[in-house]
Amino acid sequence: MTIGVGGLTQKEALSSLSNMTSGMKAIPSEEYRQRIKKAQKLMKEHQISAIYLNAGTNLYYFTGTRWYPSERLVGAILPAKGPIHYFSPHFEIDTLKGFMGIEGAISGWHEDESPYQLFHQVLNAIGITEGNIGIDESASFFILDGFNQSPHNYTWVNAKAITAGCRMQKSVNELALMQQAKDMTLEVHKAAAKILRVGISTAEVTDFIHQAHKKVGARGSSFCIVLFGQDTSYPHGVKSPKNLEQDDIVLIDTGCLVEGYNSDITRTYVFGKPSERQRTMWAIEKEAQLVAFAKAQPGTPCGQVDIAARTYLESKGLGPDYQVPGLPHRTGHGIGLDIHEWPYLVRSDETPLAPGMCFSNEPMLVLPNEFGVRLEDHFYMTENGPKWFTQPSHSIDDPFGYEA
Repeated sequence: MTIGVGGLTQKEALSSLSNMTSGMKAIPSEEYRQRIKKAQKLMKEHQISAIYLNAGTNLYYFTGTRWYPSERLVGAILPAKGPIHYFSPHFEIDTLKGFMGIEGAISGWHEDESPYQLFHQVLNAIGITEGNIGIDESASFFILDGFNQSPHNYTWVNAKAITAGCRMQKSVNELALMQQAKDMTLEVHKAAAKILRVGISTAEVTDFIHQAHKKVGARGSSFCIVLFGQDTSYPHGVKSPKNLEQDDIVLIDTGCLVEGYNSDITRTYVFGKPSERQRTMWAIEKEAQLVAFAKAQPGTPCGQVDIAARTYLESKGLGPDYQVPGLPHRTGHGIGLDIHEWPYLVRSDETPLAPGMCFSNEPMLVLPNEFGVRLEDHFYMTENGPKWFTQPSHSIDDPFGYEA
């Protein structure tokens, strides 16, 4: 039997976990101010007069203001010079004030009024009557369409150069929060492996993982993919997942949030005794992950990391390119406040690797009608090269390294 897999009840596994968030520090207000300062510097370099930040992770990143996007306009104008200015329905203003990190003036609109006209009025009031206005790349089309309906002398541009330009390289505080989240998720992975038994459903495991993440201190529900047997050959799951059988391969991909920052770790192992085919493919997957990690050096284009992993897999008779059996998707994604964010470890991304950038490393193997193997750990870039947040899975027989 695979070491660390099975043998405990859910109650026993939960009791082994405890809150891991003591001593955790939130992002300080001064860091939000520094982010705004950097954004304004980039705006001047890119000749952007202001950017619109929509409710969601970009608004949170620059202001510490948590608000989720909806059909109502809630967001802020960040000008290249001067203070931030918020927008909100009138009936939400007092609530928004309670969530506000960096304070600023709030302009409100009633339900029968146009928030888009209000947006233009505020731009004019702060002295921006023309020029390039960056739009948060995560904003829905209806927002830009609304801005465009009113007469204006603005040119709408993608704010990605500013938002990604600031967010791609994480601070020491951000890295600490991400490390915390990943440490928590790895403990949850260990606990989840121990509750497996013949006949258990993916829904039972998913529910346990939600409870376990809360037990270690995560807020809200964790995301979760649980797959058994042949279902593991579908990277993001199937409509009707099967229950666990003896000697099934198991794939669990899960993560949580700590102060808005994501973890995202995948482990693949066998409930029972691995076959030679499973053992061989698992070892190839692990080596591909290590090849990608070794290629990730400062100044190297992101795409070269993907090419290195894919070239190794092709040397083992897999692929080529995105063909299966092989790796059907990119090698990795950036991560931070969004679980998938820029830059990406994909052949077409020429962004040079730089200190503070954070990535998943998951060159998954898909073997159609057989199984899949995904080992996913994350690393961040330092001046001297990549550093793991979590150590890769030890072996197919001892995935969590209990006897390493």
